[in-house]
Amino acid sequence: MQHFESRSDSDLAPFGPPPAFLEPLPAGRPSTARGITKYFESRSDLALFGAPPAFTEPLHVGRPNIGSRKAFLSYMNEIFSRRWLSNNGPLVQEFERQIADFLGVKHCVAMCNGTVALEIAIRALELKGEVIMPSFTFVATAHALQWQEITPVFADIDPNTHTLDPDAVFKMITPRTTGIIGVHLWGHSAPVDELQTIADGCGLKLMFDAAHAFGCSYKGRMIGGFGECEVFSFHATKFFNTFEGGAVVTNNDDLAGKMRLMKNFGFSGYDNVIYPGMNGKMTEVAAAMGLVNFSAIGEFVEANRRNYEQYSMRLNGIEGISVLPYDGREQNNYQYVVVEVSNDLPVSRDEIISALQAENVLARRYFWPGCHNMQPYKAFYPNAGLMLPNTKAVADRVIVLPTGATLPDSAADVVASVIRLLTSA
Repeated sequence: MQHFESRSDSDLAPFGPPPAFLEPLPAGRPSTARGITKYFESRSDLALFGAPPAFTEPLHVGRPNIGSRKAFLSYMNEIFSRRWLSNNGPLVQEFERQIADFLGVKHCVAMCNGTVALEIAIRALELKGEVIMPSFTFVATAHALQWQEITPVFADIDPNTHTLDPDAVFKMITPRTTGIIGVHLWGHSAPVDELQTIADGCGLKLMFDAAHAFGCSYKGRMIGGFGECEVFSFHATKFFNTFEGGAVVTNNDDLAGKMRLMKNFGFSGYDNVIYPGMNGKMTEVAAAMGLVNFSAIGEFVEANRRNYEQYSMRLNGIEGISVLPYDGREQNNYQYVVVEVSNDLPVSRDEIISALQAENVLARRYFWPGCHNMQPYKAFYPNAGLMLPNTKAVADRVIVLPTGATLPDSAADVVASVIRLLTSA
């Protein structure tokens, strides 16, 4: 039998007697799962205990969205005809213009990926010493600092929003602090106003990792125009992708000019290097994918919204299980379906994940165990966890579920059926 995460099937706690029946699927909904009118009548039906998995193909948290293939191939023909493959080609320029217009910012500087975009933004802001950030985020945020010999200082999060707690940020400021990186996690905005107040009052620079938040808003304004700059990821697993890519957006003319130099080795015209730089350029092929997917972004968001609503409807009725809500007053991309598991349940979060993964529902425990528990940070700051109780609590109870335009309609029903069986007394 297949093993998932760090647990084996034999590690699972014994379960009580199964319920007599489960509710059937609503009429007319197609299913690729085994069983047409009902799923799991007893725990012996679970793949974890030897039954066939519910899905023949794995369902991933972030399976790439792909727009019009015809439009993409048309762009490819243009690229081949021009023989302009990189170095600020016309498609990259058009991509930057469309993104800047969409976000309502002056500048979009497209990059080869989100991590390089973070590194260039950090360097362009001339951050040094210590920079405060959450531990509950993808490790690239910390690496982008550490790679440049800047110390990431981990502040705790609000357990309700999963984003930085401003009070915790303030407590971590020292004479060596030069900046704050807020993270808009799951597409939910960080506390922008509170962080900006702290930054202004303490003479710090504020930037945002907005890798999850493309197409989302804060107080009616699109995320992208806050702080000194904001960094997006357009990786293949994001709901809006350019194969691989990223961007820094800003309203700061000088900062944008500096980043354009830095992403192209510091060149200002032919044979004229005026600034130290690296190769962070987006290719024409990546920009073509971005333009194609940008034209379909409404369809991608709508698919994510439907999935989120189906999951919410099925799961919020299970005691001890809740789906992290999106703020209906804001624009949302619904990119992540985040479930929180209560500690009071007879099964653990990891046991639920193992059971789902056995059904080929590849749920994940993002962002466990937190950056502070990963290397090299665990070795550098072995006691960091003492200041991060909310980070630990959230990391231990979160499950992220598969979504996206290709998700089968039956996914939410399978997930709910599995969890009901596991949590039944």
